[in-house]
Amino acid sequence: MLAAAKSNAEEFTVSDLSSALKRVVEDRFGHVRVRGEITGYRGPHSSGHAYFGLKDERARLDAVVWRTTFQQLAFKPEEGLEVIATGKLTTYPGSSKYQIVIDRIEPAGEGALMALLEARRKALAAEGLFEEGRKKALPFLPMTVGVVTSPTGAVIRDICHRIADRFPLHVIVWPVRVQGETSGEEVARAISGFDALPADGNLPRPDVLIVARGGGSLEDLWGFNDEAVVRAVSACSIPVISAVGHETDWTLIDHVADRRAPTPTGAAEMAVPVRAELDAAIATFSARLGAAHRRLLDRRFQELRSLARALPSVDALLAIPRRRHDEAAGRLSRALSSGVELRRNRLIHLTDRLSPLVLDRQVRTERQKLTTAGDRLRPAIVRILERRRERLSSTARLIEVLSHHKVLARGYAVVRDSDQNILTRAGDIFPGMAIHLEMDGGTVDATAVGQSEGDIASSERTSSALPGAPTSEKKKPKSPKSRKPSASKPVKQIDLFD
Repeated sequence: MLAAAKSNAEEFTVSDLSSALKRVVEDRFGHVRVRGEITGYRGPHSSGHAYFGLKDERARLDAVVWRTTFQQLAFKPEEGLEVIATGKLTTYPGSSKYQIVIDRIEPAGEGALMALLEARRKALAAEGLFEEGRKKALPFLPMTVGVVTSPTGAVIRDICHRIADRFPLHVIVWPVRVQGETSGEEVARAISGFDALPADGNLPRPDVLIVARGGGSLEDLWGFNDEAVVRAVSACSIPVISAVGHETDWTLIDHVADRRAPTPTGAAEMAVPVRAELDAAIATFSARLGAAHRRLLDRRFQELRSLARALPSVDALLAIPRRRHDEAAGRLSRALSSGVELRRNRLIHLTDRLSPLVLDRQVRTERQKLTTAGDRLRPAIVRILERRRERLSSTARLIEVLSHHKVLARGYAVVRDSDQNILTRAGDIFPGMAIHLEMDGGTVDATAVGQSEGDIASSERTSSALPGAPTSEKKKPKSPKSRKPSASKPVKQIDLFD
């Protein structure tokens, strides 16, 4: 039965079959153009490749755009956009699928472009990029004009000629492609480049920019609908005039620019004024200013003459001050005579009081007062000194009576330790302790000796063991053991516990 199940059909591996199908599909179709709606587009992958699908009413085709191709696409894929994709049909053996590797994408007709343009316009408008409040005023008289356009077309010649006719000034051209896949990116870089120029650099920074291109179809002008261009114009700090296409052509840059010109020539007229008209206006204003100045001077002279006629004469103005002056002069003369007489009388009166006899009498009186005061002061000082001397003698006698030296003279001693603290009890002294004995006539350093600490109580009861202490029973004092005194001060060794 196993033999009967065998067949003459050729046997393939999975890989062989997938490779054969891949060759058949690629050889049969090669490059194809496929029309469909983009679906499942989520932007480029982290690798730079883009994966999405193309669909119509009945079928769906997987599509892929490699990274290098994606960077060169004039139209980037967008969800829901109907496009015509050109590429190579192939298979993907890993999942048994076929797909198209896209080399080029273009919108499927002008209607698709218009739909894409409208969707992009609404999205940018929702961000507020087209609001009038964001737009800047054009300078009245720019010193430098920057132009973003093709350097070889008629547009730049028309702009330069128009500016030269109206008001010759410095024009800087940033050359770009105004049509094709890279036109939008180049225009955006040019606008950002002008805006990045320093104000004090070698290349003068423009005061106004003109972005210009001649007329064309919607596809020709598509680079100026690029989102990068719109955002570059919105972020530019230099006022921008858009002059793209004819008057009936509208692109997204026209909505975001600060001013829109119907033609490149119209943009040049907006950028600079007419010098002849300015000269004429200045002359007119100068003449009007001179006439107004003359009229003002005439009016001021008339007012001055009117005010001069209304003023009183000099004699009328000075009549009252003159009378006041004469009256003051008369009063001053009489006052001076009276003042001099008063002071003469006062001087005569003072002269009588200051005669030598009067002064001598006053001096003798004051000298007598001083002598009397001196005679009274001497006995008072003597009495005060006697009282102070008696008080001092009493205090000295009291100090002598209360002094401890009297007690030391009777045979007592003051015992101190090495820190000069007074020791009053025998229990505070231990054998070998260094002590200081203050006696009548001086201080003696000594060292305490004894047999044991048990003799402390008996030594307290026999306080007469101290040298010079009074006793009820006469005992022969023991002579202290001889000890070699130190070189600086004599030292005695006393047994306080015998």
